[in-house]
Amino acid sequence: MSTFQAPKGTYDLIPPDSATYLAVREAIAAPLRDSGYGYIETPGFENVELFARGVGESTDIVTKEMYAFETKGGDRLALRPEGTASVLRAALEANLHKTGNLPVKLWYSGSYYRYERPQKGRYRHFSQVGAEAIGAEDPALDAELIILADQAYRSLGLQNFRILLNSLGDKECRPVYRAALQDFLRGLDLDEDTLRRADINPLRVLDDKREAVQKQLGDAPLLRDYLCDACKAYHEEVRELITAAGVAFEDDLKLVRGLDYYTRTTFEFVHDGLGSQSAVGGGGRYDGLSEMIGGPALPSVGWALGVDRTVLALEAEGVALELPATTSVYAVPLGEEARRLLFAKVTELRKVGIAADFAYGGKGLKGAMKNANRSGARYTVVAGERDLAEGVVQLKDMESGEQVAVGVNEIVAELEARLG
Repeated sequence: MSTFQAPKGTYDLIPPDSATYLAVREAIAAPLRDSGYGYIETPGFENVELFARGVGESTDIVTKEMYAFETKGGDRLALRPEGTASVLRAALEANLHKTGNLPVKLWYSGSYYRYERPQKGRYRHFSQVGAEAIGAEDPALDAELIILADQAYRSLGLQNFRILLNSLGDKECRPVYRAALQDFLRGLDLDEDTLRRADINPLRVLDDKREAVQKQLGDAPLLRDYLCDACKAYHEEVRELITAAGVAFEDDLKLVRGLDYYTRTTFEFVHDGLGSQSAVGGGGRYDGLSEMIGGPALPSVGWALGVDRTVLALEAEGVALELPATTSVYAVPLGEEARRLLFAKVTELRKVGIAADFAYGGKGLKGAMKNANRSGARYTVVAGERDLAEGVVQLKDMESGEQVAVGVNEIVAELEARLG
């Protein structure tokens, strides 16, 4: 065992489990690519102020969970705790919003970092796939993203997830609700830290998961009762479009996401098999975020889906993904001449798109065949001195056990035909 281990709250992705994570990422990304979203990749760290302004100074993410540090040059940086602020920063820096082709539709995949108490489904290092549509205020765009996430989950075989939907209003109607909520919260028996949060952003108190807080919020005013006519109409159209697409959802009038930048549409994907960490993804509209980080007004909407939690949801439902074999052909040479010949054939197979591996390390037939079995290869190609003297190799079907002699010069074409 190594002297070193993965830091607390983190994990290593290693075969064969890593194949499931890759399949989940691909399943989420596929409908995005088919819907005009282009791939974007941003640095793993950013100026700490980007998150303080964008995510919100009163959020747990900024006050308690960010990995922030100062460089030798005096720059204050933070490992990214979420993806939206970084993606919007990159889009603004590259002037993508000035191309005239709005919305700018982007998707990303990467690792994120939060200093949290490690538990199942909540890590200090986690993986997400996200999507952002920047520069358009359109209920159809909100609906599109919700539908695409639903499509991704269902393509994986997930069934026991639910979509929670709410509206957080906008800059016209939310201030009135904010004042009413603050008045309500000031009358509760809350600790000093929670009262401070209520003064900065009272909606964040609604997202407090502690039972001592939640049991006092039963009579809290609902944002629905304060929405302006424009926000009501916008939200109703989102609901109608999702319904018309055959996507089921639940209205959750107390749903508040954990980031301060959300406006109007907000949604969460929850899975009933994950216990307290039931959220597998979520997102919403963030029409004011661009201005918060120094850009122009750019109404936008997006989501992030947790790869780790999606894998846990698959396990909870007992869903086993059909993963492609990493190796289709395994070559076993017996002797130096066979080693050189089969190594060349493996290279040829790879060039024509066949996944092939080789028995490295000079193992004998018994040990090499054990490796062939472990590899999951459909076919094994074996060659020894007698075979080469006859100009053939032995081709074994690992499923049926059938073994036939095939000419050395025909083996690549034979395998192409069998695997094609």
